[in-house]
Amino acid sequence: MSTNTIDPAEVAKFEAMAAEWWDPNGKFKPLHMLNPCRLDYITGQIAAEFGRDLTTDRPFEGLRLLDIGCGGGLLSEPMARLGADVIGADAAAGNLPVARIHAEQSGLAIDYRHTTAEDLAAAGERFDVVLNMEVVEHVADPQGYLTACHDLLKPGGLMICSTINRNPKSYAMAIFGAEVVMRWLPRGTHDWAKFITPDELYDMIRKAGLDPVDRKGMVFNPLRWSWSLSDRDLSVNYVTASVRRA
Repeated sequence: MSTNTIDPAEVAKFEAMAAEWWDPNGKFKPLHMLNPCRLDYITGQIAAEFGRDLTTDRPFEGLRLLDIGCGGGLLSEPMARLGADVIGADAAAGNLPVARIHAEQSGLAIDYRHTTAEDLAAAGERFDVVLNMEVVEHVADPQGYLTACHDLLKPGGLMICSTINRNPKSYAMAIFGAEVVMRWLPRGTHDWAKFITPDELYDMIRKAGLDPVDRKGMVFNPLRWSWSLSDRDLSVNYVTASVRRA
């Protein structure tokens, strides 16, 4: 008796969605544009914290990494290519078949799971690195969520957390500009009231039991049509690094 219960039509649907997630000119174009800037920061911080040489083939070999809110795997895949043992977690079940299919097509072994930070922490999962990118402004309880991220880190572990500042400029750019004018994102993607200032985020990170060690702005240049890291401009998008002390 055949045990093959795969529906080729359903697989084809997910493959079409996978193509959309990974289409640099599709719905997720803003993330594709931001990704090199995010990766530049993430790889630099991990290399510095764990003493890794980014010029080698697989500099993150031996590091266990969690990508929370992994979506289609735009960060999980580069981390796996750099040698990390990657778990991608997302509360949206629909993203995961997409992510799995693309990883398989790319020849990458990534453990994608439909779960939350809290459930992973409760199950005793522990990681060297937690990537927490553009998630904290979407959760109901940011403090509780960051505390779960602390619990997911091994002593000496590193969390990279990015979000959006709360001020008139961030409303103009992240909501009016990105959702209304450019239509990069569906209307209602972000709630300005849930944006978090850098000082508020640092306070929450400390209350969660982590030590903030760095923060940078991620700045969009409309003339060059590209993103870059900034030491000074944290006015809209920004990213932080914090450590669970050994």
